[in-house]
Amino acid sequence: MAEAPTVEIDAQYRQLREECGLVERPDRGLLIVGGAEAAEYLQGQLTNDTEAIEPGRWVYAALLDRKGHMQADMRVLRPGEGPELWLDLEPEGLAAAARHLQMYKIGREVEVVDASDAHTLLSLAGPRATEVARSAEAVSLHTDAGVDLIVPVAERDRVRDALLAAGAVEVSPEAAEILRIEAGRPRFGAEMGTETMPAEAGIVEQAVSFTKGCYIGQETVARLHYKGKPNRHLRGLRLSAPARPGEALRLGEKEVGTLGSAAVSPALGPVGLAILRREAEPGATVGVGEDGVTAEVVALPFG
Repeated sequence: MAEAPTVEIDAQYRQLREECGLVERPDRGLLIVGGAEAAEYLQGQLTNDTEAIEPGRWVYAALLDRKGHMQADMRVLRPGEGPELWLDLEPEGLAAAARHLQMYKIGREVEVVDASDAHTLLSLAGPRATEVARSAEAVSLHTDAGVDLIVPVAERDRVRDALLAAGAVEVSPEAAEILRIEAGRPRFGAEMGTETMPAEAGIVEQAVSFTKGCYIGQETVARLHYKGKPNRHLRGLRLSAPARPGEALRLGEKEVGTLGSAAVSPALGPVGLAILRREAEPGATVGVGEDGVTAEVVALPFG
C-alpha cells in the first residue's frame, strides 16, 4: 500500500516542481540498431516514423503484435549523423523487443546490440532541467518533464557530479513517480502490458504515424482509430486512501480494470492510474480491492 508522503518525499517533490531533481534509472533497456538499413528496417516494425528522425531528435513508438497489442514501447533516438538508432525501453519490454528485432532482421544490413548493461539513464526534471543538462556532455532526450541523459556506465560518476555541481539535487524514483502519475503518462509494465492497444492507453497521438508505410499491427490500429471506439481507456483515479497497484477495480459488481500505479501526491493526495472499461467514465466511483477503498474516476491529466 502506498504510504502517506514523508517530509523527505515532500521536499523531493518540491525540488522536482520548483528547481531540478536528478534520478538515476539504471534498469532502463537500450538497444542500438545499426547498419545502412536500420531506419528502413525499424520503419516496418514500429508504429512511428523512424526514417524521419533527424540527428539529435527522437520519437516515441511501440512494437505491436499482429493483433495490435503492445509488446514494448520505446523512445527511438538518432544520436548523430550516421544511420545508427538507439531504442530506450522500459525493462519489461526489453527482452521481447530484442528477440523480435533480432529475428526479423535476417537478410538485411542491420545489427541489433543490447547495450543496456553498458549505459545508464540520468533523468532531470523540473523548471531548471534544460539549464542543468548543459553542464554535461551526453546523449540527451528532451521531454515534457525535463531532460534524460543516456550515459556510458564508465562516465556515470563524472556526468552525475557535473549535474549536481550545476544545481541538480538527487531525488528518489518514488518522488519522480508521483509526477508521472499526476501527468497521466502510462508506463509499460504498469498501466500498459501485452494485452493493451495503443488507443486504450491514450498514446496514439504521440506514438503512431498514420502517414508512413506498413508496420506490424497497423491494420488493427488504423481500423480502431478511424472506424471504432476502444473498449477501454486510460483514466486517473482520486483514491479515498492509499492503495496497492494490482488491486481489482469494480463498478458495482463488475470488474472494470486493475490499478496500474498509485502514489500519495503532496498536492493531490492518493492518486492512481488504470486502464478501465469504457463504462467507468469520469465522475464514476469504483471500488478498489477488498479493504473498502474507493476512487473517483477522472479525466487526465489531473486538474
